[in-house]
Amino acid sequence: MFGKKIGVDLGTANILVAIKGRGVVLQEPGVVALAHRDNAVVAVGSDARAMIGRNPESIAVIRPMRDGVIADYVVVEAMLRYFIGKVTGRFSLIRPEVMVSIPAGVTPVEQRAVRDAAEQSGARRPAHLIPEPLAAAIGAGLPVSTPRGNLVVDIGGGRTEAAIISMYGMVVWESVRVAGDRFDEAIAAYIKRRHNLIIGDRTAEDLKIAVGSALPVEDTLRTQVRGRDHVSQLPRTITVTSNEVATALQEPLAAVVQTIKAVLEKTPPELAADVIDRGMVLTGGGALLRNIDRLLTEETGVPCHVAEDPLQCVAQGAALSLEYLDVIRRNLPSDEGLLSADPF
Repeated sequence: MFGKKIGVDLGTANILVAIKGRGVVLQEPGVVALAHRDNAVVAVGSDARAMIGRNPESIAVIRPMRDGVIADYVVVEAMLRYFIGKVTGRFSLIRPEVMVSIPAGVTPVEQRAVRDAAEQSGARRPAHLIPEPLAAAIGAGLPVSTPRGNLVVDIGGGRTEAAIISMYGMVVWESVRVAGDRFDEAIAAYIKRRHNLIIGDRTAEDLKIAVGSALPVEDTLRTQVRGRDHVSQLPRTITVTSNEVATALQEPLAAVVQTIKAVLEKTPPELAADVIDRGMVLTGGGALLRNIDRLLTEETGVPCHVAEDPLQCVAQGAALSLEYLDVIRRNLPSDEGLLSADPF
């Protein structure tokens, strides 16, 4: 009897776990609540996220992943053990084979930390690693096995990564630490500057989801936002429009556009022709922002398409890639952890 084949999208904002043949079976925020007294885990995932901004001093609510890499190894290990245990069952005798996604630009030390955390949390040794753009392209159903250029842009919580994929490998790629979290910070800063209202990151994220847009639109959306008045320090409610959010997001979106342009500038001519024919595919939670495909098409001149279920592409691709492990192993970080400075 063989164990499960599991793909893990170890994202900054969300953790997704997919099983080959079943798709994504778990999707939870990458948040952990810890007790200050003994560092015991109080809550994980959605339960911990509900505590953000509402927790007493005796409990710390943290996100152990920052910009796509591990910020707190012990907490990430506990979080992975919890999530993998939910998927495989607490008393599973056979360790699952696990493929974990990592950002394209991480260091060998960061790669080793991810692999060790996965193995300590219950994965079969060795745990495998796959660059997020490659996993996203596989999960989006792109023909990555062919010698044709596929441009995938993964906009996650901590990073935006753009890469040209061909024959199961990344030909050129760029990564920037600007993505969903920076979008939220930009919205909160704009609301404070424009309306003298202080809101938290979670409120900013809810605002982005409710009325967020990458471009101003004629059919303006509106929503009410509650926060604390910067002058009186009392609670206040204001109305925010989608066009205001578009204004707030101009700077971080410009960084995303520049990242894609940097990849296009380095793309070999033959692959560039393929990209013009096929266009680019958007994955990750940031792909759900209204009109972001229109913005990227206007700024780069390359047709842009949002993948089906963009939030799940990386996890699904990580699980599927285990079937092609022998073929794509040459493009994956070393299983022995003896990584060169440029492992991809």
